[in-house]
Amino acid sequence: MSVSSSDTSRWSLFVPKLVTVLGEGYGPRDFRQDFVAGLTVAIVALPLAMALAIASGTTPDKGIATAVVAGFLISALGGSRFQIGGPTGAFVVVVFNVIAKHGYDGLVLSTLMAGLLLIGAGLLRVGTFIKYMPQPVITGFTAGIAVIIASSQIKDFFGLAVENVPAEFFPKLEALALALPSLHAGTFGVAAGALAVILLLRRYRPSWPGFLIAVILAAAAVWAFGIPTDTIGSRFVGLEPSFALPAFPAVSFARITELFPSAFTIAFLAGVESLLSALVADSMTGRRHRSNCELVAQGVANCASALFGGLPATGAIARTATNIRSGAKSPIAGMLHAVFLLAFMLVAWPLTTYIPLAALAAVLAVVAWNMSEIDRFRNLMKAPFGDRMVLLITFGLTVVVDLTVAIEVGVVLAAVLFMHRMSEAVEVQAHLKLIEEDVGDDAPRAGVDPIGEHELPPGVVASFIKGPFFFGVAMRLGETLDRIGPAPKVFILSLSGVPLVDGSGASAILTLIERCHRNGASVILSGVQSQPRKVFEDMGILDGAHVTVVADFEAALAKSRELVA
Repeated sequence: MSVSSSDTSRWSLFVPKLVTVLGEGYGPRDFRQDFVAGLTVAIVALPLAMALAIASGTTPDKGIATAVVAGFLISALGGSRFQIGGPTGAFVVVVFNVIAKHGYDGLVLSTLMAGLLLIGAGLLRVGTFIKYMPQPVITGFTAGIAVIIASSQIKDFFGLAVENVPAEFFPKLEALALALPSLHAGTFGVAAGALAVILLLRRYRPSWPGFLIAVILAAAAVWAFGIPTDTIGSRFVGLEPSFALPAFPAVSFARITELFPSAFTIAFLAGVESLLSALVADSMTGRRHRSNCELVAQGVANCASALFGGLPATGAIARTATNIRSGAKSPIAGMLHAVFLLAFMLVAWPLTTYIPLAALAAVLAVVAWNMSEIDRFRNLMKAPFGDRMVLLITFGLTVVVDLTVAIEVGVVLAAVLFMHRMSEAVEVQAHLKLIEEDVGDDAPRAGVDPIGEHELPPGVVASFIKGPFFFGVAMRLGETLDRIGPAPKVFILSLSGVPLVDGSGASAILTLIERCHRNGASVILSGVQSQPRKVFEDMGILDGAHVTVVADFEAALAKSRELVA
């Protein structure tokens, strides 16, 4: 029985990047760079894993175990060369709610079901479509999660005497406000000191592991000065890490039905965040990930994490970026990061008992601020009215109601808004394929389509977009520079065929302008129509000195010759 070449090509897209890298050749120098990068990421991940686990309503060892088991498998089986997996802030809200409503057994079963959903989604090639999430929805629920994380750390940050903090947002704030007179000066001092260390290191020594240094200094201060504050040792008495397989929870049809919404939310968050992280890695390195292979790896990792009693896991954008900046060459760096964390659990676990919870609250305060993406939120608040409504409704529902409801409503509203906009477009002709399938590493890079019969000056490249530029095609714009090879001196983007643009499209153009500026390239926008121009002006995209707007393509060519000269 023969296998067709198309079948072989299709299944080759599920080959892990680790296999690809080893096939290309991997030497001692590559291993040394991966070793350093893996150690660096492990240092960053250690305090984060513990803090996220505690914020999720469980014990710190569960966070590290998740980073070890899931982190290793995500790197070993994934479709990205640089992805770092583990527990992330996006899961804190849903994990806390699942444990509160269904117990830890419910979380284990939900994580396992989410893993199976992710494997199925990858095999069905849903990863090709999941990348096309509208930006207002993503920013809305991410900022909402950030607010919830920040509010959950107020008690430990200020040392408030509150026995039972309500789960609902506004009752929680009310209870915390009533408890303000019980503020513990020592605890607040530890938290404020740790926060100051993190912020100062980020400003003056950004390459140093600020989280770990802050936690170590806080623990040393509490021990040396005998500050009476809660630590991991006092909150979780007698806690010992273990990789023993827990008793598997009882499974029934009723239980599966009850947990399915939570499992779907976990799978959705894992899929979206992992592919966003992979896209960030692609933009930083010029590489290409395999989205469906990545989803399958995420599914396998979450199933394994559940079997070891761990938490849900996904690709972590900040840790992945740290991995790249540290010189990682392959997925082996991510695998080594998991090995280093395992070594810590086996050798140095008793030291964690001295870590003050106030210091971890400071760590999570910074994580929440980073997750909020306040600049992007402000930028989208200048987008068209419909995008602003999607953003605010998704954000509000995440904070006040439920993350699952927020995602469902946000996606539906974005789809309705899109259909309304499409009905306003008289002519719709896409210059780029709306849905781009995964391609192999050996696939040729597509060139930039010629713009008429014009001859471009040396060092100048151009791209022409035709049709409404909305969230469904916005992510494609970031791939344009990847296609043209070496960075140009001038990049012309002709928008004469774009009748309308939404917030996601405008954000994508802003990202392209910033990326060109980092590479020393000037950007010229030509033929911008009235609706896109108004959106760009409202969102401040045309305010900077890094972009020039001209009337037509001939004027863009003339301006490009000036800039090149």
